[in-house]
Amino acid sequence: MDIKLFNSELKVMEVLWREGELPAKRVADILAEEIGWNQNTTYTVIKKCIAKNAVSRHEPKFVCRPEITREEVQRAETDELIDKMYGGSADKLVAALLGSRRLSENEISELKRLVEELK
Repeated sequence: MDIKLFNSELKVMEVLWREGELPAKRVADILAEEIGWNQNTTYTVIKKCIAKNAVSRHEPKFVCRPEITREEVQRAETDELIDKMYGGSADKLVAALLGSRRLSENEISELKRLVEELK
């Protein structure tokens, strides 16, 4: 999947991932309450998501349905970060993450488990 969502578009997606398909009016109400957007801003961002095939529109009532998953977006964003900042080297990303803060025993155990699954 090759999709780039901007922060504003991710705000719309977060609502849809959390709530499921909703009328655009309800998405606008939620974002007005959560971050202070007006309805026009929300509708503009929804239309951008539709143009990127991240959201589909269904009638009646302009119902919005997410067409990509959070996991797909996370994977695409992670791949872009690895390519852009670490020359495509996932091990350099992991080393940078591990060097930036101390891990708990649970986090270390989880990382070991994940590495074992990859073998």
